[in-house]
Amino acid sequence: MELGNRITGVMVYYYFVCKRKLWYFAHEIQMEQNNENVQIGSILDEKSYARDRKHINIDQIINIDFIRETNILHEVKKSRKIEDASIWQVKYYIYYLKIRGMEGVRGKIDYPLLKKSMNVELSEEDEDEMIKILDEIKEIISQPVPSSLIKQKICKSCAYLDLCYI
Repeated sequence: MELGNRITGVMVYYYFVCKRKLWYFAHEIQMEQNNENVQIGSILDEKSYARDRKHINIDQIINIDFIRETNILHEVKKSRKIEDASIWQVKYYIYYLKIRGMEGVRGKIDYPLLKKSMNVELSEEDEDEMIKILDEIKEIISQPVPSSLIKQKICKSCAYLDLCYI
């Protein structure tokens, strides 16, 4: 991956959640500022892990929630509903740091409301898959219009619901 590409961790997350949401986000159509779920997540982020240095932004591409132990980055999530998306978001952070020269980085997803956490590592197979994912993201966001609507359970709580169902 060229470092000049502006694929963010949120974009990788949205790739697994919904390709339309990814397209809207990449084209700066953002409807999340008034979404209740986003507001709850913001409050959770603000109140959880208050003693840690948070929101470590690297190159305006990845935004790590916090780093506590050496080489372990943390991502805070309110639930495990879309866990696969969260896992790949953290794998992207690890991948991105690796191509920037940082070796031995691992990740952890923290669920403060559940009082649980999950360790995340990046395998060689994951790296190969990440390259494919990033290529697919580039393809999706380069399209002139978003992909066709695919109804999912998660649509009911999505900030883009009204936009998709117009």
